[in-house]
Amino acid sequence: MSQMPELRTALLDLLVATQTANLRLILGGGYGLVLKREYVRKLGVPTLLKVWPEARSTNDLDLFLRAELLIDSKRLRPLRDSLTILGYQVIHGAEHYQFVRPGPLKIDLLTGPASQFANSKVKVDERRASPRPSEKIHAHITNEAIALEEGLITVPVTGVTSAGNQITHDIAIPHPFTYLMMKLHAYSDQHKKPDKDYGAYHAMDLYAIIAMTTEQEWNEAKQFRLKYIGVPEVQKACRIVSELFSSMTTKGVLAIRGNPYFLPSFEIDDFISNMSELFPT
Repeated sequence: MSQMPELRTALLDLLVATQTANLRLILGGGYGLVLKREYVRKLGVPTLLKVWPEARSTNDLDLFLRAELLIDSKRLRPLRDSLTILGYQVIHGAEHYQFVRPGPLKIDLLTGPASQFANSKVKVDERRASPRPSEKIHAHITNEAIALEEGLITVPVTGVTSAGNQITHDIAIPHPFTYLMMKLHAYSDQHKKPDKDYGAYHAMDLYAIIAMTTEQEWNEAKQFRLKYIGVPEVQKACRIVSELFSSMTTKGVLAIRGNPYFLPSFEIDDFISNMSELFPT
């Protein structure tokens, strides 16, 4: 059963609970793509591809914390208090950055590259950024989330809170360039792992991101690529595209074509062309 309505309510509850704290949270992951889909459809503007995949089900919220919140960690207290009030508990082994409540509904707290914490009090390792003082809120480091805080897209979320109130609240979602970077690295990490479905859903998400990209966003994405071309994670993304998404017979494209959400009308040739243009070798 899809948990999309429950996720919408959970997101709105958290946004309402923290609205006076000016946290300016960023929503990524699968549910961020759901909201991007709704937003672009409502705008009615042309996108790179005409045929989009069906929005896939998800049961978690990937919330990215801006670097400034972790550096000035007292600003995170309203978030921690709100998670407790809303009934979330820490997940053993991922304390302070993964939370769950019955349903199940899961919240992952993430942030951008480790480099943004240079010369700060934030303790960084390969898994997490731990602010000082911690306020019992950490964030998972995402080095591939290049340009995370640039070109953010503000989208409205309309729905009913758990208190029964119909509201609309804004949330930021990452730029398509940042989304592509994260999904390319995620697919590369999982495409050989049977317990991760060989990364099949990350591959389909890549198609969805390209499909829903507007002309303006596409031009911005190319500027981001030029700006960050020397960054190792961007260079790796180019290699991933060349190896896994550059032709009909590469593994990533085959994963899209074999996915349950695949439609024969998908514009795969155009997808391949766009990916190769944005991430050339």
